[in-house]
Amino acid sequence: MRRDIENLIAHAAGSRPLDSSPMSGGSVGEVMRVGLENGQTVVAKIGGAGSGLDLEGYMLRYLGEHSRLPVPAVLHAEERLLLMTYVEADGGLTAAAQADAADLLADLHAITDESFGFDKDTVIGGLDQPNPRTTSWLAFFRDQRLLYMGREALRAGRLPGTLMGRLETLAGRLRRWLDDGSPPSLVHGDMWTGNVLCKGGRIAAFIDPAVYYADAEIELAFSTLFGTFGEAFFDRYREHRPLQPGFFEARRDLYNLYPLLVHVRLFGGSYVGSVERTLRQFGC
Repeated sequence: MRRDIENLIAHAAGSRPLDSSPMSGGSVGEVMRVGLENGQTVVAKIGGAGSGLDLEGYMLRYLGEHSRLPVPAVLHAEERLLLMTYVEADGGLTAAAQADAADLLADLHAITDESFGFDKDTVIGGLDQPNPRTTSWLAFFRDQRLLYMGREALRAGRLPGTLMGRLETLAGRLRRWLDDGSPPSLVHGDMWTGNVLCKGGRIAAFIDPAVYYADAEIELAFSTLFGTFGEAFFDRYREHRPLQPGFFEARRDLYNLYPLLVHVRLFGGSYVGSVERTLRQFGC
């Protein structure tokens, strides 16, 4: 570990690092588990200019201050270093843990605002995520999620121009499946298995948020994309918040175009085929 980072950690935590070991999840930089002289264990994410670690710290603090969602406490946040408390985890997403997640996310989604978006732009997977305040969910999802990330993937040379044209066609037809009837709900925004820490059959913490105010269905959709949550989650979630007809039949796949486009922008490859299949599913 670099001396300047060691000094930053010592200043932020009030104790010098004794040892460190690498952790998974370093898409925007190194992630280290750090033992301190005072016996505390912390997590250090190490980045640089444009890393978004300052925004990640802001989002974690926002969730900690505005919701009951369990998240790591932020000790320091800037582009070079995000320092957080270490959260013990010991297991996977059992049925009991999924039910606990449903309670927590239903509670999070009950936090509402007057408009969609957020007070500042955020990041998802290290990519910029624009959040201009918008009163129409359809317009926000179309312009700031589908078309924005599609154009970013096109600019990076990872989304073919023909698919971008088909995405624009779908964007012009969204009224067939979406409306503006749902209130703007606070969402974690990056709900996949790697961002859910479990211990003793319960949720220990949610990490790596990409927060904004959205139709909560986009979060529910994302949670199914990589098999994070299943029947146990949705059975409990429905006890708090009913799902509207058509979610599993159509809107889930429509909303999952956004995280798929994020993955196209980051990785290309097979994710391009997934986008193409979804566009074909919706007749585009």
